Amino acid sequence: MMKISVCTALLFTLAAPVSAQELPDYDLGGASKPKPDMSFRKENQYKRVHQSSLRFILRGELDKTETFLDKYLAEHPDDAETLYMLGILHGQRGDIPKAENFMKQAIAAGLPDDRLVAGPREMMKPLLDTDLLERLMKKYRRPSISWHVQGPLVGNVTDTSASFWVRTADPSEVSVYVREILPQDEGGLSPDTLESSIATSTPAEDYTAVATIDGLKPNTEYAYAISIDGKGAAWAWKRNRFRTFAPQGEASKFVIAFGGGAGYVPENERMWNTIGSFDPHAILLLGDNVYIDDPESVVMQQYTYQRRQSRPEWRKLTARSPVFTIWDDHDFSTNDSWGGADVDVPFWKKDWVFPIFRQNWANPGYGGGDEQPGCWYSFQIGDVDFIMLDCRYYRTSPRESPKSMLGSVQKRWLKKQLTEANGTFKVICSSVPWDFRTKGDSRDTWNGYKQEHEEILSFIETKRIEGVILMSADRHRSDCWKIARPNGYDLYEFNSSRLTNQHIHPTMEKKGAIFSYNEPQSFGLVTFDTTASDPEVTYEVVNINGEKPHSITVKRS
Repeated sequence: MMKISVCTALLFTLAAPVSAQELPDYDLGGASKPKPDMSFRKENQYKRVHQSSLRFILRGELDKTETFLDKYLAEHPDDAETLYMLGILHGQRGDIPKAENFMKQAIAAGLPDDRLVAGPREMMKPLLDTDLLERLMKKYRRPSISWHVQGPLVGNVTDTSASFWVRTADPSEVSVYVREILPQDEGGLSPDTLESSIATSTPAEDYTAVATIDGLKPNTEYAYAISIDGKGAAWAWKRNRFRTFAPQGEASKFVIAFGGGAGYVPENERMWNTIGSFDPHAILLLGDNVYIDDPESVVMQQYTYQRRQSRPEWRKLTARSPVFTIWDDHDFSTNDSWGGADVDVPFWKKDWVFPIFRQNWANPGYGGGDEQPGCWYSFQIGDVDFIMLDCRYYRTSPRESPKSMLGSVQKRWLKKQLTEANGTFKVICSSVPWDFRTKGDSRDTWNGYKQEHEEILSFIETKRIEGVILMSADRHRSDCWKIARPNGYDLYEFNSSRLTNQHIHPTMEKKGAIFSYNEPQSFGLVTFDTTASDPEVTYEVVNINGEKPHSITVKRS
């Protein structure tokens, strides 16, 4: 049975530094769980550098962390994230003037100042009485363009509704006002304003809230404004736009973007601008969306989400295009991990990881909710059904029997969804690849769960469920695969997971991929056209520069 070391007091109160020897042990019930790094290793991926630093700050090993950060800063002058982390470190040491000075340098080097307000709040406590923090809190409390700290992020859009995620400076009441954008010859906005229900941001939810509005028209462009405590709505009408989906069940043509592998790399954050240039109707993030790799640390999870949410490229894209997410190993736990069949074991699944995931997105659903947590759900765009799977929470060991990727409850739900789906296409989204060839002999993909894999695909054939397309992420490249089925139609899989990552996986044409692409970063652009006499779906690989090296069109027939 594997054990890890965690300090609950350190995570939530940041009391006096605690040495690694003083950390208590927790029984994880045999679930796959990472062993925390016990020394700094050579970091060759930017996304890991400051996570390692924060991990050692949380352990109270401040001298070691300072040596590492000073060396990294000397090699990477004016790196904003390093300056920010030095500010955190000296705040924990109690050298407040020095901490404040590093934070000012970080902002001057390009760090969005909302990071200091967003947090992690516990790490910012030592700086609360500084002139810098008092000025920033005042800035984010006034009804202006900076009224909310992070967001808005649009999610859970349907043909008649939409949800909006924000983070606020203080506990607040959040609402959204929406006005229809009129045709050009009519000019401007409709005088009729719709208002959402009121959502409340609280410290328990890390000052995040999701407000939902109903009663919208299908296929319609809207302007929207966020109101905090009844203020700040009037200024935003010309800035924020979104559109509703086509009527459910109606033939339509639309475009989505999808991918995974989005570790934080400042020079690659322009990917969000590239995606935005194609104006997708929706964005599907299929796992490894932020790379936390530390499920026992609430602070680490908050930090990793917040540094992405502060990026202006990300904010511009997600304020327009609705985001639908699932997690994979690096967001849920660590590399190639599994949670096990139990809801409450290990404890961090339900108590820490699931609530924080839910705090940071605006998805249509979250598995079975608090009683049966997870990130699975379904949604529709026109007459296309999207089924999003959770491939980590209830996964059991691939080395022991019985094996399951989804768990019994989710698998029953999946079969029900497939049986009831009436869409021209049914898109099943997995965070890990379906085709066994994608990762060699690794059992981390569906390759480790062949019996359940066959059960699902045979179910599709037995029930004569037509129009199934498979999508996935995990591999740091963009592939297309065809899975031959002797008793049914061949299944096409679109795979993409190198949105911003530095790290790549080798291409797979020699292993049977229809195409495979890994340089530079890329995402999948998928166009559905169900208005055609033979409905079709086109998958294009688009790289970070907007180029399209590969494409394939699959017809419904």
